[in-house]
Amino acid sequence: MMPTWPVRLDLAGESLNGDLTLPAEARGLVIFAHGSGSSRHSSRNRSVAEVLQHGRLATLLLDLLTDDEEARDIRTAEFRFDIPRLADRVVGAIDWAETCRETAPLRIGVFGASTGAAAALIAAARRPGAVRAVVSRGGRPDLADESLSAVAAPTLLIVGGKDEVVIELNRLALARLKEPKTLQVIPGATHLFEEPGALDSVAQLARAWFEQYLG
Repeated sequence: MMPTWPVRLDLAGESLNGDLTLPAEARGLVIFAHGSGSSRHSSRNRSVAEVLQHGRLATLLLDLLTDDEEARDIRTAEFRFDIPRLADRVVGAIDWAETCRETAPLRIGVFGASTGAAAALIAAARRPGAVRAVVSRGGRPDLADESLSAVAAPTLLIVGGKDEVVIELNRLALARLKEPKTLQVIPGATHLFEEPGALDSVAQLARAWFEQYLG
């Protein structure tokens, strides 16, 4: 087990909960932007984070909604597709990481899942000097819309081979991104990568991408 600390980020008058894991001699920090209806407790994101941690990458798993917003969202789903709100929170997390004593020396990457991928890409466009790499898992990068052409960070889009609609949306988004960029399709995987070995393939691809650009 690697040392993990609960953190509380005060962003624009709102408080967000997160879990920060810092491996010894960390060579980068990956901030996780979860998808719709999820949280920092996402088992899929935690599985990916564990693989990154073994690659000496620090991770920040963050709730993008406050406790009150999350309670309302469970009933109404009103916040999970509020991409500008989610993007503002990711930007706030990036700014926090640049000032936190433990993370300030580390290069920053962002890992986004589902709608969190759009928030990650918008944040990368708004903080081009800070974000060095982006990875999307089963994401909706198309929802980043006009921000796509402003993303300077190398971007990896990962999609399941059976997730046909999302594959097409990722291809359209990929065309609007700058190089370096890659679309990686996991054969036989569905949207949630629940098939044996699928999520591990995502984690290994993400680790290699972040090691290349944050190492």
